[in-house]
Amino acid sequence: MIKPNKPLSFLVLGLGYAFLYLPIVLLILFSFNESKLVTVWSGFSTKWYAALLEDEELINAAWLSVKIALMTATASVVIGTWAGFVLARFGRFRMFPLFAGMINAPLVIPEVIQGISLLLLFVAMEQAFGWPEGRGVFTIWIGHVMLCVSYVAIVVQSRVRELNLSLEEAAMDLGARPLKVFFVITLPLISQALISGWLLSFTLSLDDLVLTAFLSGPGSTTLPMVIFSRVRLGLNPEMNALATLFILFVSVGVIAANFYMRAAERKREREMKLAFAQG
Repeated sequence: MIKPNKPLSFLVLGLGYAFLYLPIVLLILFSFNESKLVTVWSGFSTKWYAALLEDEELINAAWLSVKIALMTATASVVIGTWAGFVLARFGRFRMFPLFAGMINAPLVIPEVIQGISLLLLFVAMEQAFGWPEGRGVFTIWIGHVMLCVSYVAIVVQSRVRELNLSLEEAAMDLGARPLKVFFVITLPLISQALISGWLLSFTLSLDDLVLTAFLSGPGSTTLPMVIFSRVRLGLNPEMNALATLFILFVSVGVIAANFYMRAAERKREREMKLAFAQG
């Protein structure tokens, strides 16, 4: 049996973590750089955070992206949960291949193709019905939901397939209807998957550029679009400050979600042990 080389393992692991997280650390560090040149350190300063508060374009774009991401994550979890539950529990019904293909299609179709197709659809609908009137927040939201539902459905489907059916069967034997069983028994058991899907959808929506570029219009410029347009003209220290705030916000959210899921898992294990002991 070959023994692992611990120094080499730690070296490879350290290089991997450095490759992933060193750019983020440098971004946070240079957000406190006094110089306007983001690649030259000249001293510690928080003036770029003050300057960020005066940059209305960047603030408005960030707030718009957050709002769209919140709406997208919520709608994606609602739709994706039902889709994942159907894929996991309803077996291979007559239209199952078509249904599964439609759910999984956004995962394999390039975003450029999705953006073009949605743009043509909205233009044709506007010409035929007069709705939607131009492109904006609503069309961006529709595109993001279409993309994120697939990810939520896969996460939920995997979790539902791992569930023990005995709990749901016991509830139905006691007279509970299937819909009540889903909300009272199944939904709490898959809450971790729902939180994971929500966070994943929020991140994908907040970060999306390609779909947004096709589906946005005047007055609906999101943060990725503003950053992309500015980066072509040169790096801006205010972007580092805004990115640092987003990293802090997302990190707190992920840590809080992780603590909640671990607490929920421990609580569920205690309840299962208590139920088996009483049985």
